[in-house]
Amino acid sequence: MDTVRTEEPAGARAAASPSGLAQASHKARWVVLAVTLSAVFMQLLDTTITMVALPELQNDLGATFAQVQLVVAVYSLAFACTLVTGGRLGDIHGRKKLFLIGMTGFTLASALCGAAPGSTFLILARVFQGICSGLMFPQVLSIIQVTFAPQERAKALGAYGASVGLGTVLGPVLGGWLIDLDIMGADWRSIFFVNVPVGLLALLVGWVKIPESKGEGGHKLDVVGAVILTAGLFSLILPLVIGREQDWPGWSLVLLGLSPLVLLGFAAYEKMLTDRPDGAPLVPMGLFRERSFSVGLLISLVFFAGVPSYFMTFFLTFQVGFGYSPVSAGAVSLGFALLIAVGSARSAAVVKRLGKWTLSLGAGLLLIGITGVMVTVDQVGTGLHGYQLIPSLMVAGIGGGLFLAPCTGIMLAGIKSRQAGSASGVLATAQQVGIAVGIAVAGILFFGLLGSNADGSSASVVPQLRSDLTAAGVPADRQEEVVKGFTTCFGDRMNQKDLTETPASCARIEKEVADSPAPPEVKEKVRAAVLESAVPEARKANFSDSFAQVAFWQLGCFSLSCLLVLALPKIRPEDVTDVGAAA
Repeated sequence: MDTVRTEEPAGARAAASPSGLAQASHKARWVVLAVTLSAVFMQLLDTTITMVALPELQNDLGATFAQVQLVVAVYSLAFACTLVTGGRLGDIHGRKKLFLIGMTGFTLASALCGAAPGSTFLILARVFQGICSGLMFPQVLSIIQVTFAPQERAKALGAYGASVGLGTVLGPVLGGWLIDLDIMGADWRSIFFVNVPVGLLALLVGWVKIPESKGEGGHKLDVVGAVILTAGLFSLILPLVIGREQDWPGWSLVLLGLSPLVLLGFAAYEKMLTDRPDGAPLVPMGLFRERSFSVGLLISLVFFAGVPSYFMTFFLTFQVGFGYSPVSAGAVSLGFALLIAVGSARSAAVVKRLGKWTLSLGAGLLLIGITGVMVTVDQVGTGLHGYQLIPSLMVAGIGGGLFLAPCTGIMLAGIKSRQAGSASGVLATAQQVGIAVGIAVAGILFFGLLGSNADGSSASVVPQLRSDLTAAGVPADRQEEVVKGFTTCFGDRMNQKDLTETPASCARIEKEVADSPAPPEVKEKVRAAVLESAVPEARKANFSDSFAQVAFWQLGCFSLSCLLVLALPKIRPEDVTDVGAAA
């Protein structure tokens, strides 16, 4: 079998050569598509699937909140840091080879994640999983280019876009369902084990069916650039993720201060390589002279900081705040996932009419939908039921589909140079970095709000607590002691770094009730009034208020995305040849 060489790097939109098309029969091409899209779906699914499992994972492994955040964030970070390098390695050594290496590692990493004995092991396995995803992902578009004839490519790219959209949002739904099934007692571990049979089948079929191809041009890997970029991104993300947990130690502030300097150093080094005749930069700096690329990079960072971080706080609110099971919490978001599929399917037709303004329409609908959720939560309060949010989430889902599916195609359509392939890899990296930063920032804001809102939330249930204590026959002076103990307990619980721990003030309430000389039936009524009524109601009020308030972070992301679309250059809708194929 001959190796096909394409003129542009991984992810480029160059036409496939006849020899490339000859490598796969008509039926085999669609088998190749199924294999590569299974990889895309699994990789993006694993960005969000852990969100619905966070409470179970934290309880089972005894993890802190910062460790739970790392389980989500390090995957996106490792994924992002490897994407550009992975694409370059595919150009040099062959896209099929890198795809299969990445799939092998991803499948192994999934098994290791599922078997993790502790949080540290799981975090390291997630890093490995993210690296392997970064090796696989950049190869997919290039494999599609060399496998499909131009007249078939639109359908293939449409399927690719649907996989991207569904993989991004179906994670929580599928995760909740798998946890609820509790296959062979695996609980949360099944969200990782499910990748293993799919990965093994994709490896077997891919080895036989996927054609090999390589990129033209230089065949040197910019190792120094890759190391500098990785160091800069880690210096930015790690302090954001674990700084709050460790009370912002000096080293975290130093890293945050150094991160922009390291990234500027990366830019300077890449510019030096770009200017050299024999240079082979990881990121050609000439791209930044393309307005579509520079603005698109900002849009990718800002928009993708919004959606996954929103659903992190969404699932924490429903599972921890309102006591929903994982499958029930996932079911609430199902309307969003289904309408994202509808929006993605219709995005091509919308782009033909609106061009780049499709992105503004999508972000605008997201703004309307998320605002609707905020208003509903504010009006309903502790009486909130998941089904009440479905109409607003459906509006947001349509907007998400109209944005996610065509965003990379619209941005690349405005790039006039022959570096669209490199641009697609960098834009994909920006998306993953945005996810990691968004989750970290939303986590800091959300848990900070839980602490600052605790006193108001506890005060809101004190009248009902006093009424319950009076009905139980508790004297007025004793009621004051119970109310004071409850307020202190709730405040301590909401301000601690790990919400699963029981503060000393809460344990003291249990002991004081047990040691009280009151009759057993009175003790039980007091215990129920505090622990089974007041605490859950205050928790619901606190989580619902904090969830609605932190949503201003996501609203800001979507609003800024709308404004940034104004700066994109005008494009002809027919130039968006790969609309629906968000990278």
